[in-house]
Amino acid sequence: MTDAEPSTTVVVVTWRGAAHVTACLDALAAQSRPHRTLVVDNASDDGTAALLAAHPSKPEVLRLRRNTGYAGAMAAALAKVDTPLMAWLNDDAVPAPEWLATCEDTLAEAPLAAAVSARLTLADGTVQSTGVRLTADGHGADLPNADGEIFGFCGGAALLNAEALRSVGGIPASYFCYYEDTDTAWRLRLAGWDVVRAAADVTHRHGASTRPGSVRFHLWNERNRLLTLVRCAPSEMAVRQLVKFAALTLVLPLRGKPAAPNFRLSLRCRVLAAVVVRLPRTLVERRAIGRRAALGRGAVWEAWAGI
Repeated sequence: MTDAEPSTTVVVVTWRGAAHVTACLDALAAQSRPHRTLVVDNASDDGTAALLAAHPSKPEVLRLRRNTGYAGAMAAALAKVDTPLMAWLNDDAVPAPEWLATCEDTLAEAPLAAAVSARLTLADGTVQSTGVRLTADGHGADLPNADGEIFGFCGGAALLNAEALRSVGGIPASYFCYYEDTDTAWRLRLAGWDVVRAAADVTHRHGASTRPGSVRFHLWNERNRLLTLVRCAPSEMAVRQLVKFAALTLVLPLRGKPAAPNFRLSLRCRVLAAVVVRLPRTLVERRAIGRRAALGRGAVWEAWAGI
């Protein structure tokens, strides 16, 4: 690769993104660092395809035959990435002109790191995420402050070493969306890689394609958290959280009307059913992750859970 060739393929996943994808592409066209732009269109039916074809930056487009979610689209894109680095970017995100340059430089200055998390800010100026922490019960949670180290990256705007990503098993396409970033960061940590944050600014519309708080949001979020624990956490922690989730679900009818949407009995039963169906395959994946790991699951958990 010559100096003139880009180091990064920026992957933008879109689904019915006609209302906001143009702003994202305009911001990518204004980046100070050369790059390749690959848009994965999850079978949009709202005119997105025409907007992509007409955009003056002429992005490469991979149009999928069905909606595979953020995780499925990113997994499909990884097979098309031929640069050393792969950026993840939501279609409702607008990166500042120095976003990519800052991320690339930050990664170059951290030779043990395989991923960089950008700083996502909402339209009202509120910082949404500078990275992800791992809670004591195995949730991936956005860190709005820039103090200390981060466990993982926020998939809304991040830069990854493509070869490191492939070496830990790529992206969990079956997740559809949510927790694909936490799961990926966890596997990178197990393989001995670091994840760092960068002062690389991105304005994020947040929730333009999926509605946070909806039934589907909670279904994917809760299911994928439990699957990530089975794949990556120490066995006793994964079992404990599965049992806790099931036990709480069983007593819900005795507690009256749930206070939060994710405590609806029907939703939690669907989550448990989905986890049970996927459990045999997930256990196979757990063994593969363990074979690739350079660090023990317990060591990573003790270093990061609840910090």
